[in-house]
Amino acid sequence: MAVKQTAGRDTLGAFAPKFAQLNDDVLFGEVWSREDKLSLRDRSLVTVVALMAQGLVDSSFQYHLATAKQNGLTRQEIAEVLTHAAFYAGWPKAWTAFRMAKEVWAEDEGTDGKAQHQREMVFPIGAPNDGFAQYFVGQSYLHPLSTEQVGVYNVTFEPGCRNNWHIHHAAKGGGQILLCVAGQGWYQEWGKPAQALQPGDVVNIPTGVKHWHGAAKDSWFSHLALEVPGESCKNEWLEAVTDADYNQLG
Repeated sequence: MAVKQTAGRDTLGAFAPKFAQLNDDVLFGEVWSREDKLSLRDRSLVTVVALMAQGLVDSSFQYHLATAKQNGLTRQEIAEVLTHAAFYAGWPKAWTAFRMAKEVWAEDEGTDGKAQHQREMVFPIGAPNDGFAQYFVGQSYLHPLSTEQVGVYNVTFEPGCRNNWHIHHAAKGGGQILLCVAGQGWYQEWGKPAQALQPGDVVNIPTGVKHWHGAAKDSWFSHLALEVPGESCKNEWLEAVTDADYNQLG
């Protein structure tokens, strides 16, 4: 999905329309959108370091810090990135960059639930799971860990978030395995009681089984979703888990 950017046209559209078009449509619309080559998170990391190395810690730097946070870089990770880059880009530049980074990640220094959840696991929470938002109640996040051999994704649910009932289909093989890594959650198969999930739990989901999974009402929750290899694999998304049914869970 292309990254949408209008800063060029908003600021320079009348004065330098070609520059504005290249900034919005080529740099962001094409280069930043090549997620099959490099993730948005990694592109943010490269951009932040490149700007810091040039000493360009202005409003554009703050924008790219905020974008890096949106793309999944945590407070701990940006601190490590700037510390590492300081030895190559210059100590005074790092000091200036840190002042701005502290402002962008200020909310994560307190008792923010998302930040606390991130500290409980080694896998990044990742970016908002916008591509599948229509199949979730509440906000979820997605971070691909592996897209080769076996697909492995860290899926994070905010408190109360859950995905719709769905079924994994395959002509041969297929299905999914969930490895619970942080927080408290739920898994339920159609016609069976819901199963509480904790870090360390493993759920094997065969093809053809209608089910849902998500967070507990008062806890963030993350699991690794492993796609079992198969032929003609696809997901069938069904109805949402109603508030009435979800709120009956302990």
